[in-house]
Amino acid sequence: MCDYSLHLVASRPAEVGDRLVATEFAQSITRGFSAVEAPGVAVCLLPGTELAFEAEVIYERAMSLFGKARVAHKVARFRQVNVNDPHVHHDALEFPDGQLVMITRLVPGQQATVLQLPPRTAETRRADRTPSREAEPVAN
Repeated sequence: MCDYSLHLVASRPAEVGDRLVATEFAQSITRGFSAVEAPGVAVCLLPGTELAFEAEVIYERAMSLFGKARVAHKVARFRQVNVNDPHVHHDALEFPDGQLVMITRLVPGQQATVLQLPPRTAETRRADRTPSREAEPVAN
């Protein structure tokens, strides 16, 4: 999933092995991930996607007066928070110690690799088999 403020940015789903970089998108008010080789395209993660960072994760604290902080882990799982509030960011990383870091607070330029995607559900598999329909004209 890509955060609500990335809906105007070109995007694609994540794949195992993707090399990602934390990115500030010109068309958006938030940060997200893009592929290293395609910095203008947001890479959307599904809840449960596991990432391995090249180094300790650095993020901006909620109050910029307090500067930046580091997470002592290099592995994280993508999840969504505050899903009942449509006006806030939802995309977050959960680290092995339970710490949550909002993706929009990641310092740009940090790289990670997609280790594993979440298991596919029966609903997802059904959607893959459903033929897509062309848009039908709307009657006036």
